[in-house]
Amino acid sequence: MSNLHGIERAPEERVNWKTSFPFFLVHALVLLSFWTGVTKTAVVIFLVLFWGRMFFITGGYHRYFAHRSYKTNRAFQFILAFGGGMAAQKGALWWASHHRNHHRYSDTPLDLHSPQKGFWWSHVGWILCDKNNAWNEDDVRDFGKYPELRFLTKHDWIPPWTAGVASYLIGGWSGLVFGFLGSTVLLWHCTFFVNSLAHVLGRRRYATTDTSRNSAFIAFFTMGEGWHNNHHYYQASTRQGFYWWEFDVTYYILKTLSWVGIVRDIKEPPARVKSAARIRDGQFDMGMFKAHWAKAGAALSNVRANARTQATPAALAHDPELAGYRE
Repeated sequence: MSNLHGIERAPEERVNWKTSFPFFLVHALVLLSFWTGVTKTAVVIFLVLFWGRMFFITGGYHRYFAHRSYKTNRAFQFILAFGGGMAAQKGALWWASHHRNHHRYSDTPLDLHSPQKGFWWSHVGWILCDKNNAWNEDDVRDFGKYPELRFLTKHDWIPPWTAGVASYLIGGWSGLVFGFLGSTVLLWHCTFFVNSLAHVLGRRRYATTDTSRNSAFIAFFTMGEGWHNNHHYYQASTRQGFYWWEFDVTYYILKTLSWVGIVRDIKEPPARVKSAARIRDGQFDMGMFKAHWAKAGAALSNVRANARTQATPAALAHDPELAGYRE
């Protein structure tokens, strides 16, 4: 029977519950905080690791490795890759390869984590699927030439284990359980919200071919990544909060680093780009039209499937449409 999602997942897009056990175990281990207690040191570790690693994901994995929206030197490039790796979201090359695929095929059957395949799938299901364990080297040939990045991607366990061991040495069991594991779980889901909730919650300023939205709520927890419709509209920009009231902490940090020469060639959206393709000015919103059309088609298929299942042999014999329908 058809589902009510706009895009039906392929047979190989299934969660492997056995290999996903460690992911769920980390969530459960956070509950040990009730036994270890939560010390002041653990709280500091929690805040430092959450916000610090969030920057390495947003400013490093996303805006640098996936989109090359600014330039930096090789040493800081390594720091971005190692810092992002501490977030336990696999290596920089894996992350960039999959994210580039997402933008290339946004909200189509080839999109790895479109909410049109289901909210749960876009949030975390796609990561727990064996199909997406590998990454396409051709998608990231620009960064694949660096052996240190290939090493960190191949041995992606090194950065998070380094952060975990350091948390234990600094804060004991509370530092490890609450400081490291707790911040990791929160970091995971705040990051995943950009793939899932940012295509469902918020407003659309620009007409794009996907369902991306702008959300101040998501932007707060992700240091500016919540201006997702802006980003899908003009991906080359380092700055995703196009206007002064759209706070973008990742951009502020990168801008500050540019003043001391650590990063350079920061890209911002030109005025002509910001004023074009606005939905309020009458631009046809193809992205939402496609999404609604796909869901309507899925709903119709579901109705027909139910009718086919419940129909009597006599009804099937006299109704060509029911007789010819195949589940």
